[in-house]
Amino acid sequence: MSEFVAGNRIDLLRAGTEYFPALETACDAAAREIYLETYIFEDDATGQRIGAALARAARRGVVVYVMIDGFGSKDLGDDFLLALHEAGVRVLKYRPQISPWTLRRERLRRLHRKVVVVDARVAFVGGINIIDDMHTPKHVPPRFDYAVRIEGPLLASIHASAVNLWTLVMWTQFRRRGPVPSIPVHAAPCGPRRAAFVVRDNLRHRNDIESAYLEAIGNATTEVVIANAYFFPGMSIRRALADAAARGVRVVLLLQGRVEYVLLHYASRALYRFFLDAGVEIYEYHRSFLHAKVAVVDGRWSTVGSSNIDPMSLLLAREANVMIDDESFARELKASLDDAMSLGAVRLDSASWKRQSLPTRAMTWICYELVRFMTGWSSYGRAREFK
Repeated sequence: MSEFVAGNRIDLLRAGTEYFPALETACDAAAREIYLETYIFEDDATGQRIGAALARAARRGVVVYVMIDGFGSKDLGDDFLLALHEAGVRVLKYRPQISPWTLRRERLRRLHRKVVVVDARVAFVGGINIIDDMHTPKHVPPRFDYAVRIEGPLLASIHASAVNLWTLVMWTQFRRRGPVPSIPVHAAPCGPRRAAFVVRDNLRHRNDIESAYLEAIGNATTEVVIANAYFFPGMSIRRALADAAARGVRVVLLLQGRVEYVLLHYASRALYRFFLDAGVEIYEYHRSFLHAKVAVVDGRWSTVGSSNIDPMSLLLAREANVMIDDESFARELKASLDDAMSLGAVRLDSASWKRQSLPTRAMTWICYELVRFMTGWSSYGRAREFK
């Protein structure tokens, strides 16, 4: 797991309304190179806006590397990709083979991280895809999500990770021979915040993000607040949260209230009884679609990134989070989560939860067993964690 480094400037970006203007500005200021990795790149107003910024950069001589996931960005059309190519943007698809007739488990190992590095000087890490986050059913407010803008010594590990992943995928697709050119990293201290860049992959960093969560929860003394879009934790995290509540820590879960993916939505709710009985507070967010993957512990440790707390993120996908050890950042993120809970969420209580109808309970447990089965089929070695 990556070490914390001091001297970083880290700015919290709330939803696409803050993220996309910051990203576009950084791309327009780029002079040498841009790395962009995303699960979804959509050909909508936002995708066209960011695509145009990448094309402008490439036309003025910036080397632009864009990596999209073969499944998450499967709907990105050839015309859009051709326009990027003609501008000089280099595009790779991570695991482009997505045939439904392919039953190999490797097809579920997706690129889910959202990382951008510009001129090895500024980076963005978070959970926000390149998609119009106002385009949601009934025109509710934008998806509830976060990213961070980073400058300082942490750029060294973020930039190295982007270069290494691009090189790896190039080699596996037989698209290039030789190393990818690199530029000096601007890693001089420029801010007060300590942070670590933590990734999950299927080699040396399989458990790093989960381990960081477990360490933070295990050391908590006053409060744990987790906001997570797709929440289906394994036994280790379930027990850690229950143990924290048992020793007097306030444990709060802010979870998805709207139904986006039926199977995981109901499977996750099968765990609510366990958490409510353990004294954990659960809030369901209904104002818009919750897409956040963030947490704050003891008003100091916090994380922002792409990793959900579910089997896909913890066992299969490539993910990237930033862990931040800073009271002022934690206070800002916590205030934002408090606003979300007070303005757009409903707290569940144990008594009403136990009075659910029989059809709802049946749906919940059927989905729970299906997710367990799919986890066992698709993963290696640790599926028992999600029993």
